[in-house]
Amino acid sequence: MKFTVLTLFPEHVQAGLGASVIGKALERGILELSCINIRDFAGNKHNQVDDYPYGGGAGMVMQPGPILRAYESIQPRPKRVVYLTPQGKTFDQEMAFSLAREESLVFLCGHYEGVDERIIDRIVTDEVSIGDYILTGGEMAAMVMIDAIGRLVDGVLSNSSSYENESFHQGLLEYPQYTRPAAFEGQEVPEVLLSGHHGNIDRWRREQALVRTLRKRPDLLEKAELTEKDREFIRNYCKENGIVL
Repeated sequence: MKFTVLTLFPEHVQAGLGASVIGKALERGILELSCINIRDFAGNKHNQVDDYPYGGGAGMVMQPGPILRAYESIQPRPKRVVYLTPQGKTFDQEMAFSLAREESLVFLCGHYEGVDERIIDRIVTDEVSIGDYILTGGEMAAMVMIDAIGRLVDGVLSNSSSYENESFHQGLLEYPQYTRPAAFEGQEVPEVLLSGHHGNIDRWRREQALVRTLRKRPDLLEKAELTEKDREFIRNYCKENGIVL
């Protein structure tokens, strides 16, 4: 899968994605990353890519021309162009899976007060936000998305179960995890995890994922993939603990 990032700070994106799992996938050629500097397409001696907004107001707006020229330099051009903006649809695991099915993606990183609306109308297919807060630019948001999407591509993780049991995969938070030592400063690993009985372990993990989601993110249960047995467990747990959904 290939990621192309249109940015004013290509070195920032390359450095941020050059380590850990994504960095290794880039080295192995499973993922590709191309960072295009929008300033290279400014068309003026000062490499200026922004100007004052029509109608007045604070800040500067990125001009459409340099962005369009940078985008048109991409060959072949992907079907989907993601613009990182607080006004976009909130990024989640479901969107990550959807985007991971694409062969390539373009990410447009805005700065200042954003980009000229005409470039959004012309090339952007997906406006996406990673949360209800403001960043100084889209680079950090693009890296978050690329990390989340890239790890879902076949071959990036050594085992697909590495993400199949993670938080949000089936709409639930992940169950608690433990490692050695079995006893740590008076705290014991749950006995079921030491039993070697995989059926009991799987059941415990599922129930703990349900409890953790119920306690921390009950809103997720509305869309979670729940069986009737799951629903019965939740009803009984709520009844026993005085929880009202």
